[in-house]
Amino acid sequence: MSTQTVSVAAAEAKRVTTQTLLEMKSEGVPIAMLTAYDYTSARILDEAGIDVLLVGDSASNVMAGHETTLPVTLDQMIYHAQCVVRGVNRALVVVDLPFGSYQGSSREALRSAIRVMKETGAHAVKLEGGSVSVDSVRRIIDAGIPVMGHLGLTPQSIYKFGTYKVRAREEQEADSVRRDIRKLEKSGCFAVVLEKIPATLATEVTESISIPTIGIGAGGGCSGQVLVTHDLLGLTQDFNPRFVRRYADLAGTMTQAVQGYVEDVRARNFPNDDESY
Repeated sequence: MSTQTVSVAAAEAKRVTTQTLLEMKSEGVPIAMLTAYDYTSARILDEAGIDVLLVGDSASNVMAGHETTLPVTLDQMIYHAQCVVRGVNRALVVVDLPFGSYQGSSREALRSAIRVMKETGAHAVKLEGGSVSVDSVRRIIDAGIPVMGHLGLTPQSIYKFGTYKVRAREEQEADSVRRDIRKLEKSGCFAVVLEKIPATLATEVTESISIPTIGIGAGGGCSGQVLVTHDLLGLTQDFNPRFVRRYADLAGTMTQAVQGYVEDVRARNFPNDDESY
């Protein structure tokens, strides 16, 4: 099916919902998902036709300059999500529960998810992990909050892994992914992100479950794809994994624009008469 095909459900939806995504998987229409952290970007991405906006804990990296996603707090995630929701009319907004906001207990996870939903107006939350997170997933869903899962490379566990290399190459870990994704589906997740696992495994598990998978570094057999917007737009300069396709060079464009501004200010060419009152 052509990637230009537009899902009837997605095209006609005034608001993309979890049900829309299920229908898109059923129709074989790939789901397009990107990260967003602020009002202006969210508005542009939404108007461009993105299906899902993830307020990712990657804000820790691209917005705050941290080495990992671990430092970002729940309060900070709520702030970013509030900004994003104000810019969205159509896309489904999913918010990452950050490290430390759900690992302690399912009760803590529910409190964090409720705060996100009440204080931001977002539509769902996302949390990492398989079997270890099932109790939290169930408790949050039982409270009426949609949950997106996340398997494979889980950045909040980076110090446990010790590397950002591809996960589940070995059969034992691949079997864990197979078991965990079925558990997340059974627990009620409406979708699962698959990060940096072999494409053949991602295709296999996608075909084995009824809910959509969203891939990042997991090949083209997933139900949809997600990238960090800063990577897609070429705003990041020092992060070049093979799964990133850069659709623009905004870092270069911004540099040229600022250099031009500086030159015009130095030469007193800005502002000119037409730009003055």
